[in-house]
Amino acid sequence: MKVFRDRTALALPQSRKTRALLAYLAVTGRAHRRDRLCTMFWDVPDDPRGALRWSLSKLRALVDEPDRQRLLASREDVAFDDPATDVDRLVVAKLARDAIGGAAIGHLAAAAEAYRGEFLEGLDLPNCPEFQAWCVAEREEANRHHAAILRALVDRLAPDPDAALPHARQLVDLDPYDVPSRLALVRLLSKQGRRAEAEQQLATGRRLFKELDTDVIELETVARDLDDWLARRPTRLTEADELPAAPLEIHSPTASADHPPHQVIRFCTATDGVRIAYAAAGEGPPLVQTANWVNHLEFDWESPVRRPLTEGLARHHLLVRYDERGNGLSDWEAGDISLDAFVRDLEAVVDAMKLERFALFAMSQGCAAAIAFAVRHPDRVSRMVLHGGYARGWRKRGIPGEAERREALVTLTRGGWTLDNPAFHQVFTSLYMPDGTPEQMQSWNELQRTCVSPESAARLQQACGDIDVSSLLLQVHVPTLVLHSRGDAVVPFECGRELAMAIPDARFVPLDSRNHVILDHEPAWDRFRSEIEEFLSAEVIE
Repeated sequence: MKVFRDRTALALPQSRKTRALLAYLAVTGRAHRRDRLCTMFWDVPDDPRGALRWSLSKLRALVDEPDRQRLLASREDVAFDDPATDVDRLVVAKLARDAIGGAAIGHLAAAAEAYRGEFLEGLDLPNCPEFQAWCVAEREEANRHHAAILRALVDRLAPDPDAALPHARQLVDLDPYDVPSRLALVRLLSKQGRRAEAEQQLATGRRLFKELDTDVIELETVARDLDDWLARRPTRLTEADELPAAPLEIHSPTASADHPPHQVIRFCTATDGVRIAYAAAGEGPPLVQTANWVNHLEFDWESPVRRPLTEGLARHHLLVRYDERGNGLSDWEAGDISLDAFVRDLEAVVDAMKLERFALFAMSQGCAAAIAFAVRHPDRVSRMVLHGGYARGWRKRGIPGEAERREALVTLTRGGWTLDNPAFHQVFTSLYMPDGTPEQMQSWNELQRTCVSPESAARLQQACGDIDVSSLLLQVHVPTLVLHSRGDAVVPFECGRELAMAIPDARFVPLDSRNHVILDHEPAWDRFRSEIEEFLSAEVIE
């Protein structure tokens, strides 16, 4: 931990707790009650309120100036408040979130270089468990951001092994047990003709992965393929040489309570050149989930909003998900954002996975893409689940006042999407999940802010307004389950009824919920999950 004023490092207080207090106030960026800070940093026999006052006096001498008071303290609350002060943990976190999308390689590299060690290295307080828990959580989040940036760099720089290699090495150092990262490093080393180092990395990987459950990763199959390939490539590769398929297959066991599903992220290219990120997890009959409003494969996988459903589906299926063009890990810069483009992205993903026949699971505007795909490729779709969907977008429905309200949201999006202000994103969050917990709402706010640019978010909303697949509904000839929340404020309940009434072989399930996104703590969750599982399991029985 360091504090600079005008590029000059300041002498920090000798008290570790005082330094930790400053770090906590600066990184959290909000006011905290005095009694909570006392509980977090001091035991009762230590006179916690007196200790807090003493630490604040030391910090005021450090950070305040005659014309600028940065440390604000009332009788009840304490806060560090100065927008002009850069807190590098926050700056780097924003760089990481921006880099995950379609950021330029230079920005990605700058973000990677910003990581210089462990968060608050050397400032652990083992006798302060609440602070220590916060510190460990911040370290984990920083590591996730760092890994995402490095993965993006390795992928983007793959055609230039010299440039990609340092990032691949850092990625392996960050998580030595991550199989795709180590295999990417081996491929880059081999492409450079560094056979000895490639073989050494492969041997190290074998040794490390033997510490894991052998049912989790069939490493030896992967290693044998690489051994054979290295034997055939003893010298530096040329541009004409072919590498093994990247990434190599990594097999996961059937998911259980002890072994949650593991996802592997890959990339494919749509017919217009837009790169689409997709992920596969679990084993069983293939189930493809179409993209919907704001996706991010990594963020969603850990999200308290979406993880309960995706993890549940992956326990019984080979679940394939992808980020819609314009957001997430897919290319943000896309010339065509339309229903037809959404369908072509779905086609690119299932072709890349070599799926001949599969079930479709769709939510929100993803339902229209699923319907259009099922009509274009009736032999490839076995069953279809449509939740919270519609045939006609908000411009086409003719509901009084809806188009005007939606246009206002588009304008609001262009003007304030990147603001680090929860109140802005809460407008959208409250529509999608009015009964969400604070944790779920905070996660959804963060997802929206970080996984898509303002212009892409506005264009995606506009594209959703123009959707109209009503003429295709009678041409859907696959068993279909339609679910819709009675109080859905994003897509009116009647839209779900319209789908169910027009699709010939459809069953309609109304859900007693106000949420567009069904949440795992609400009463409708059990029926939502059981109806989907029962419907999809019938495909296996048939």
